[in-house]
Amino acid sequence: MKKIGITIVITAALLTACGKPSGSMDHRMKGETPGSTDHAKHGEEDEMGHKGMSSEADKVNADSVTAIFTPSTAKPQPQQDTIITVQIQDKNGKPMEKFDVQHEKQMHFIVVSKDLSFFNHIHPIYKGKGQFEVTTKFPTPGDFELVADFLPTGMGAMSKTKWITVQGNIPAQQPIVPDTSLTKIVEGKEVTLHFDHLMAGMELTLNFNMKDAQSKQPVTNLEPYLGAVGHVVILNQEAGEYLHVHPLEEKASGPDAKFMATFPHSGVFKIWGQFQQNGKVFTVPFVVKVP
Repeated sequence: MKKIGITIVITAALLTACGKPSGSMDHRMKGETPGSTDHAKHGEEDEMGHKGMSSEADKVNADSVTAIFTPSTAKPQPQQDTIITVQIQDKNGKPMEKFDVQHEKQMHFIVVSKDLSFFNHIHPIYKGKGQFEVTTKFPTPGDFELVADFLPTGMGAMSKTKWITVQGNIPAQQPIVPDTSLTKIVEGKEVTLHFDHLMAGMELTLNFNMKDAQSKQPVTNLEPYLGAVGHVVILNQEAGEYLHVHPLEEKASGPDAKFMATFPHSGVFKIWGQFQQNGKVFTVPFVVKVP
């Protein structure tokens, strides 16, 4: 979620302009509608516009949609199944019933911990009459942000978010420190993240280059994941800005997976790249400091 540029939402992070052509990208500012400069506070439900939603009509569309997040228990427990219902409705409380498929799904749902150490990209089941349902487990006590990305038929792609507190003794939050090396070994792959230039406010290219960790041979058999070579989710260190980025070349199979994005400002951001090989999805995280 037409060219892909880093989508930033001001909420906590994946992801929504899914389903757009190669080179498309989602850009949402959590808590901002197009033309707005006010950021939403944590714990509020808010809408996000996306890059390209600049008309007054699109702003009205975003403002007119509400998402109600309801967990199956008022006090979610760690390591236990929690069912979360997301009800999408218009400003009059009437359920919205039609949604376009974006990258093979009608809704993409992100769960991320406040310290960004936990990340999960899952897909709710559409139950009809504007209601989506997903089952997930929270790994530890603490605060988690829920992000729902969807595209009501006839409107622009949008995201809604909600913070939820999981019961128990909350562990000390670990600092989010930029990586000293942008090479990671994950699932037998050596993945290196390259930028053509890393600077706030400028469109840039992120290139995930992959090789076999043992043989050092290029990985050339990446498989489509949700209809594309990969997906990238980005959040700032306060978990208040969320971006869901899609590849420039959706049908690429490696060793390079390229994405175009624009960081809105300087600061520390965490990036999760998600790819699939041999039927298995793997996630590669990086933390970068944007000048």
